[in-house]
Amino acid sequence: MYKAPVEEIAFTLKHVAGMGEAISLGLLGDLGEDLVDAVLSEAGRFATEEVAPLADIGDRQGARLEGGEVRLPDGWRDLYRSWIAGGWNGLTAPEAFGGQALPHMLNVAALEMWNSGSMAFALAPTLTMGAIEAVSTHGSAALKKKYLEKMVSGEWTGTMNLTEPHAGSDLGVLKARAERRADGSYRIFGQKIFITWGEHDAADNIIHLVLARLPDAPAGTRGISLFLVPKFLVNEDGSLGPRNDLFCHSLEHKLGIHGSPTCTMIYGDGRFGDEKGAVGWLIGEENKGLACMFTMMNNARLAVGMQGVAIAEAATQKAVAYAKERTQGRAPGWSGAGMSPIVEHPDVARMLLTMKALTQGARAISYACAHAIDMSHRAGDVSRHWQERAALLTPIAKSFSTDAGVDVASLGIQVHGGMGFIEETGAARYLRDARIAPIYEGTNGIQAIDLVTRKLPLSAGEQVKGFIAELKEIADSARRSNLDGFGETSVRLDAAISDLEAATGWLMKMLADGKAAEALSGATPYQRLFGLVLTGCYLAKGALAESGDGRGEGRIALSRFAAENLLAETAALRDRVVNGAASLAAARILLA
Repeated sequence: MYKAPVEEIAFTLKHVAGMGEAISLGLLGDLGEDLVDAVLSEAGRFATEEVAPLADIGDRQGARLEGGEVRLPDGWRDLYRSWIAGGWNGLTAPEAFGGQALPHMLNVAALEMWNSGSMAFALAPTLTMGAIEAVSTHGSAALKKKYLEKMVSGEWTGTMNLTEPHAGSDLGVLKARAERRADGSYRIFGQKIFITWGEHDAADNIIHLVLARLPDAPAGTRGISLFLVPKFLVNEDGSLGPRNDLFCHSLEHKLGIHGSPTCTMIYGDGRFGDEKGAVGWLIGEENKGLACMFTMMNNARLAVGMQGVAIAEAATQKAVAYAKERTQGRAPGWSGAGMSPIVEHPDVARMLLTMKALTQGARAISYACAHAIDMSHRAGDVSRHWQERAALLTPIAKSFSTDAGVDVASLGIQVHGGMGFIEETGAARYLRDARIAPIYEGTNGIQAIDLVTRKLPLSAGEQVKGFIAELKEIADSARRSNLDGFGETSVRLDAAISDLEAATGWLMKMLADGKAAEALSGATPYQRLFGLVLTGCYLAKGALAESGDGRGEGRIALSRFAAENLLAETAALRDRVVNGAASLAAARILLA
């Protein structure tokens, strides 16, 4: 059974990602370490004792469409009510609407634990939090007054409606349409697919954020508007009115996250109401909806990265526990009676340590991204620097962490052997759940395109250059520490950072020379290269931080393992970035 790693999470927040320094400098208001520890402890308890026990039920039963209504798995409605009672939905929401306005770092740490408990359940509040941010940032005063308080409390959930059968990543071709009405409202018509928690029985109302096109809108993405479309219309006094003209047509039958209802939504076919068309209200300006939606999507991309971390942590815990109990053969040096636990076999130990290193590396990257987001709102004169740092880290946090979630969950099955392939053990669920995370909220290939073409050029390349300089300082600190147990850590860090620096320089030159195809041929390997270097550096930073208290033996050992076992890959990745484009172009004849 999953147990929230509260101490590890707190350590990473404070000593690796930057929360401790921010608190000491007064950049996080009145937030102190006591409050941080209290919030993490209670979030961990909720995840361990209330969410995790219902995960298997959700996986086995799944969400069900019955008589036009979606029913959640047994116990999930009550679980969501407990979630509301705990006030968890408003951790970072504005205080004016009942939120607690706490740092983003604290929220993503809590999200990790809830997703480890059940990724399918945690998707509901994840989407609602993103919807809250979009409405609070871009919505009119009237929309905020009418909807935000109930969304912040969690009494009403939120969704994101982008995808259509013919329009996935390319939103410029979406066909959902909106029509103006004299009273300032709009009528929405169309079909949306893959809508997470688009219909369910846990909340009193569901607030859909829907992308649609006005009749006179420009073509492509410049002609998309964003609308708030509630399941139930809301009266002026805040009470619920009649059902809006929208419904869930069907539920997808998915590889994983079975408890999360993934809906096909129909807007405006006349099923409800006297007039066809789902009633909606504009968020932001007409034809500028994509910018509003990206506020929600950027929030969601880091949250999806946390899903990767969460699955990796849960899968690692399960695999370590199994490896300590399962006996098979006699490992080299085993002196006990009978067969040895498989954790004693070198290859199993290698898999488990790889799982731990990837999990802790992905966690640190994601928390560092959240720290940058917090600083972008609180750091005054250097806020632009932190905005760019958050922008640079977001695609890495999303892609590296979700890839790690898949890789670690797959290794977890391997550690279990044949029993891992059997649903009874629960190891397979982690892989099934994890597999969606590299796909939704912008595939990891799209994240790579974004990283290379939009994020590397920030401040004419000075942002990434400065970041690499900071990583060199970590490697230098490891070298100067002279700590026993670090082995070749600093040497391997130096080599990996050199690979990153060379690959970055080559990509920047390709972009400057107008050779976009050559640059994008290496975008995905570059993204992994960056993530591995950050993993090595952040593990070393954590080891150095704890060793200052006379401890840290375990962190030093894991840092060395990652440096000497994982970072050798960076040289191959650099070669793929720099030299892979020509062979890729030549081999495309095979795809004709």
